[in-house]
Amino acid sequence: METKWLEDFVSLAETRSFSRSAQLRHVTQPAFSRRIQALEAWAGTDLVDRSSYPTRLTPAGQTLYSQSLEMLQGLQSTRAMLRGHTAAGQDVIEFAVPHTLAFTFFPAWVSSLREKFGPIKSRLIALNVHDAVLRLVEGSCDLLIAYHHDSQPFQLDPDRYEMVSLGKEVLAPFSRANAAGEPEFSLPGRAGQPLPYLGYAPGAYLGRVVDLILKQSSTAIHLDRVYETDMAEGLKAMALEGHGIAFLPLSAVKKELKAKKLVSAGPDLEMTMDVRVYRERPTSQEAAKTHAQALWNYLQSQASQAGGKDKAAGRGGAQAATR
Repeated sequence: METKWLEDFVSLAETRSFSRSAQLRHVTQPAFSRRIQALEAWAGTDLVDRSSYPTRLTPAGQTLYSQSLEMLQGLQSTRAMLRGHTAAGQDVIEFAVPHTLAFTFFPAWVSSLREKFGPIKSRLIALNVHDAVLRLVEGSCDLLIAYHHDSQPFQLDPDRYEMVSLGKEVLAPFSRANAAGEPEFSLPGRAGQPLPYLGYAPGAYLGRVVDLILKQSSTAIHLDRVYETDMAEGLKAMALEGHGIAFLPLSAVKKELKAKKLVSAGPDLEMTMDVRVYRERPTSQEAAKTHAQALWNYLQSQASQAGGKDKAAGRGGAQAATR
């Protein structure tokens, strides 16, 4: 029996909806249902009355629900005590970061933190987006850093998780430059001669954003997918070798653009995303690590200051427009 089954079950008991709980637990509904069934197999009895709507618990389910709350609270308290045994562990802030951000955003961001916030001790856990989010949901990291676009939001319960925006990132198409400094492959391509396309693997977060870019294009785009991976760095390496067009975060190609090794393959085909940091709201049973809490407070203050400047700029622009 896995503890995440109990967390799934508690969520279902509280939402009374398989679909809503699957969203909150950041899994597909079929996967969520299988985990509830696995818990029932372990218990040896039905825990959910599936003949009613909204979903309700059986008498056995009600018993397990109350016991689950106690067990999960006990586990959280135990984890807090164990972490407290190691003072050095309190100094280390654990980040779950998708691969692309781990290579592009994170190193420079930590450098800026050291200049303005002070030195930090960090542990980077680089994963795909789905697994990085699961790290946060399962309590296996202090902070999650990830891209965000309104078309592809994370189903994280705002009552349980909080977020701070760290900045913006642009996703755009790039190609190797030829001897004249022009792109070897330039969008939109032609129907009879589609351009070689270096794409993200199915299910990759950036791949879904690229799909949206192509869907919203006012011009038909003609591409032939010749290679795919779920890592932007892998696509960049292939683009540098001249294998085709790749949609890449601007932060990932700054050096290559400056050196004129890569150039824009279609200036009108880009999307701006947020870079956000998330954490689970601390509870009375388990306070956040001292250093992680201090960093969070700093990031919140920076975001508030940036928001104030944006509002001031907006008011100034509005006043200028009325003069």
